[in-house]
Amino acid sequence: MSIASFIDTPAAQRISFVPATGPWQSLYRQLLDEPEPGHPQAREFLQECLQEVEQLPCELPVSPYELADWSLRQHQRVTADYASYLEGRRSGEGRRFFPRKGHALHFLRAVAPTKLVDGAWLYGTLPHWRDHRVYPLVRTYLEELGDGVPQQNHVLLYRQLLASQGCEDALELEDVLYRQGAIQLALGLLVEEFLPEVIGYNLGYEQLPLHLLISAFELNELDIDPYYFQLHVTIDNGSSGHAAKAVQSVLDNLPRVGDAQAYYQRVMRGYLLNDLGMGSTAVIDSFDLEQQVLQMLERKRKVASQVHSDYCRIEGRTVNQWLGSSGDVAGFLEALQRNGWIRRDKDPADSRFWRLVQGQGAAMFGVFSPYERQLLHDWIAGDWQPAEQRTPFRARRMSQAAMPPEGGTQHGELDRERREMLSQLQGLDAYRRECRLIELQSPAQHWSSAGLAATRTFTALMRQPR
Repeated sequence: MSIASFIDTPAAQRISFVPATGPWQSLYRQLLDEPEPGHPQAREFLQECLQEVEQLPCELPVSPYELADWSLRQHQRVTADYASYLEGRRSGEGRRFFPRKGHALHFLRAVAPTKLVDGAWLYGTLPHWRDHRVYPLVRTYLEELGDGVPQQNHVLLYRQLLASQGCEDALELEDVLYRQGAIQLALGLLVEEFLPEVIGYNLGYEQLPLHLLISAFELNELDIDPYYFQLHVTIDNGSSGHAAKAVQSVLDNLPRVGDAQAYYQRVMRGYLLNDLGMGSTAVIDSFDLEQQVLQMLERKRKVASQVHSDYCRIEGRTVNQWLGSSGDVAGFLEALQRNGWIRRDKDPADSRFWRLVQGQGAAMFGVFSPYERQLLHDWIAGDWQPAEQRTPFRARRMSQAAMPPEGGTQHGELDRERREMLSQLQGLDAYRRECRLIELQSPAQHWSSAGLAATRTFTALMRQPR
């Protein structure tokens, strides 16, 4: 009798879980839902973060006039390290970050809270687009939004990437993974009070990191579209991209009257905010495949412990009995291995348990999300590798899922948001019209149909003669 014959419903349904909320996740969602300039909770949180970084060492040069040379050296070091990485790969070294696809998908999910508010720290600069000192920051924000072009809006691209890999589900993420996103959202709502800190944070975030280059390369090898990461490699370049603009913004806003050193100290504190939370490299290094499998099955256990039949017994215990108590998941997996249901370090297709999860007529079809199936696959496979391995150094640009072009080709109900927004704008005076456009470009809205249209309209407004 199959261990999956338990399903009493007409068809197996994927199980969804409500994320456990912590203080940073709660604040993150609050700042998304309430994008109010000067938000009191945002201010309290940001002040705590700034106090925390006061004791951290800062790698920035002592003079802001040395930033351009510093940024160039940073870029040269990263590109040299990347060249060394590529040489190692050519010599037969394995992937540095993602040995298996499940590791890569874990990374995509874990950094999602930050990537899904990409550029948010600059949102508060929009009302100041007429000020030449702030204009480059505004342009950086609008470029993060793709100037309203769906195929270039960073958040929309990342949402699409998650969906393409079956990682858009709302499974639990650690609270610490929301801290960087919350910092970005807080900065975006407090530009009026913390402009030097925003400029400093922008300086740090827009420098080209080594992990971005390696991630793009290895994701491509694993048949995961690397375009989101490649886009940041090109747009953040130190010659004419965001990295160069970030350096120039520090200098453009340097006080001609007042304490320039105090300003630069605040810039440095903002720069250090990038060090808080759990960064990309830490996320990659912390991955433990077996722990991820056990945690995933433990979440399933809470729901599945009473839905199996009693026909299948493993070592004298029913599946319900195995899953009935917290902490028994590891023992259940060991029992499945002892009894031949799972054959580790071999092709997962050779494991009876895997055939219940994946394949034509799989009895547990739909029980596990694509990400969860990948974790199980990689854990069973272990050291096993398919006979044919794809060689790296072959560009494979996966096609983006269909998205409407700049003008929008959607019709009917799908286009209702955009049409209603344009109609609404026609009844507003110039000031209120601009305010409404800015509101629609908030981190929670800019990737929507109305938000994209608002960004295109706002970008066109900025191009008009002043």
